[in-house]
Amino acid sequence: MKAWICVPLIALALAGCAGKTAYRETCGTQLDAAWRELDLAKAEGFAGTVSYSKALSLLTGAKTQQQFEAYEGCSAKAEKARFYIRESRAGR
Repeated sequence: MKAWICVPLIALALAGCAGKTAYRETCGTQLDAAWRELDLAKAEGFAGTVSYSKALSLLTGAKTQQQFEAYEGCSAKAEKARFYIRESRAGR
């Protein structure tokens, strides 16, 4: 009788864990690329621009979301940060 209760609970728990992987890879890839681009922008002397500051703030938020497995929000923030990094390098 206990097996009939435990098996569905274990299956449900495993399904819940598997459901959080939808944006995991995209989040990690976007974050890695954005941090590299941010380092390049800093090396090129664009670290003082408003766009650079926005990008840094977004990347910090994205990393936090990654830690809490909110991968979709992480991916969106990292993508937006990459936009601001491009703007920073363009001098805007």
